[in-house]
Amino acid sequence: MTYKTTKENIDWQQVSDILRRSGLSDHTVKEQETIFTNSYAVVFVYHKETLVGVGRALSDGVCQAAIYNIALEEEFQGNGTGKKLINLLLDQVKGQNVILYTHPRTVALYEKMGFRRSKTAMCIYSGSEESRSFMEREGFLLPEKYRFVDEYGREDMMR
Repeated sequence: MTYKTTKENIDWQQVSDILRRSGLSDHTVKEQETIFTNSYAVVFVYHKETLVGVGRALSDGVCQAAIYNIALEEEFQGNGTGKKLINLLLDQVKGQNVILYTHPRTVALYEKMGFRRSKTAMCIYSGSEESRSFMEREGFLLPEKYRFVDEYGREDMMR
C-alpha cells in the first residue's frame, strides 16, 4: 500500500467513485475536488496505481479538528489499512481535539482506536427531507428532543 498526504495529481473521479460506493457521498467529481482541496489534511491510499481509500480532516490548525469521509474499498478492510489511514490523519492534526463523523455501524471500530462517544455533539443537517429520513433511519441522528437516561428530569434539559 502507498499512502499519500498531498492533494496534487489526484484522480478526483476515483475519489468520487469510492465515496459513492461506500454510501458516504454522492457529490459530483468537481465538488469532491473542492471538498478535499479545501480540507486541512488528506490521506489517499493506493494499491499499486489504483486508489482504494480516502479520508480527510478539517481543522483550525491549532486546537480543533474533525475527520470526515473515511472510505476504504471493502477488499482492503480488516487488514490494518484503514487504521493506518486514520493514524496518518491524526498525525496531521496532532495535539488537537478531534471529532470523528462516522456511520453508526463503525462506532466500535473507532472505539478500538481510542475514540470515545460524546453526548454533547450536535448538528444541523441541511440535506433534503428524504436524505434526512435516511440519516434518522440509519442512526446518524437521534430523534428530536432525545434525552439520555441521566438527563431526564434535569431542569437544564427542559428548556
